[in-house]
Amino acid sequence: MNDTLRATGLFALVALLVLGTGVFQSWNSALLILNMGLVSALMALGVNLQWGFAGLFNVGVMGFVALGGLAVVLTSMPPVGAAWAAGGLRVLAGLALGIGTIVGAVFAWKRVSGRARGWIVAVVLIVGFFVFRTVFDAGVEAVEAVDAATSGYLGGLGLPVLLAWPVGGLLAAGAAWIIGKTALGLRSDYLAIATLGIAEIVIAILKNEDWLARGVKNVNGLPRPVPYEVDLQADPAFTERAAGLGLDPTTASTLYVKLGYSVLFAIVLIAVLVLAQLALKSPWGRMMRAIRDNETAARAMGKDVTGRHLQVFILGSAICGIAGAMMTTLDGQLTPTSYQPLRYTFLIWVMVIVGGSGNNLGAVLGGFFIWFAWVQVEPLGQALMGLVTAGMSEGALKAHLIDSVQHMRLLTMGVILLLVLRFSPRGLLPER
Repeated sequence: MNDTLRATGLFALVALLVLGTGVFQSWNSALLILNMGLVSALMALGVNLQWGFAGLFNVGVMGFVALGGLAVVLTSMPPVGAAWAAGGLRVLAGLALGIGTIVGAVFAWKRVSGRARGWIVAVVLIVGFFVFRTVFDAGVEAVEAVDAATSGYLGGLGLPVLLAWPVGGLLAAGAAWIIGKTALGLRSDYLAIATLGIAEIVIAILKNEDWLARGVKNVNGLPRPVPYEVDLQADPAFTERAAGLGLDPTTASTLYVKLGYSVLFAIVLIAVLVLAQLALKSPWGRMMRAIRDNETAARAMGKDVTGRHLQVFILGSAICGIAGAMMTTLDGQLTPTSYQPLRYTFLIWVMVIVGGSGNNLGAVLGGFFIWFAWVQVEPLGQALMGLVTAGMSEGALKAHLIDSVQHMRLLTMGVILLLVLRFSPRGLLPER
């Protein structure tokens, strides 16, 4: 079977699975799986760019996805005027002092030589830290005291939510540049530890800094790029069209909104996929694979290995940031406690490995297929376990078997991964 026919068949199978969900369960469920599949495929593309192209083992995906979600709040939510009046400028002044302290310490380290250098840098850092905390803490306390039950944060810029998607990419790219400048010189296992640790730091900041995005109180009611269901249901023309299709206004409005998200997400995914394919086939893509396969030989040929690693690390992280902003827009809220490594790191890596590392179409396929399995395993397992235990008498064994269904997701992911690695070690769509 040639590569084109194999890819066509596998994508057709995934499409049939989604359509089957709509026929046998509900079209709302099918569209929800489709939308999250599109977002997951975009995340898998970002990781594939780093691992499949350059061999960078990044397990901090969760942090970049969370930064994309934060970008939606900072970009699209309206500013909280009372919070800005209470302490907004002091918060900004404190952040400026913190950045200035770091810049001053770096400047002193580069400009001063001899034994005095360490002492001068230490003095700059210590004095700057206390000045920063004095100004920043006062501003944060004032901001978080403003109607903490409903706001207690500075808000955003009030811009259209679609602008938050590229902003999410830029925010993740900026964080990737900082991480890359410090960690890309490390060996692959140390790079993995560093990226995971930094991702946890990002989540900790989101959970604890209420002035930034309300912390664990969450930010609800994020703006949407599609109409609200209640507005559609109140539109006589829409209800008339829904009745003509044999749908009640409530069902029709939810389907319309989810289809709107599907179109927007598909446009972004196709654009990124086309760009990734062009990059893969370009001289830059061939250079990245040469570096991945033999860094020593590439360096001997005059290639800037660390610089190219930084470049691809930033690009892949930016794609994950865009996907994170899209997902938060779909959810309609920012929930820092929901960012778990199991879902946003392990699952994305399974998508890349199962789909085919180094193959962009394989990453997209893995995103759709693994997300479908992740969502559907539990209800299907519940039905299967109910059938298996139908003839058993009530007791501890039957209760244990029924309760074990909640663990089917992890078991199924492990089985899928093992089967693919056994029968197709390079993934369902291997790299050519």
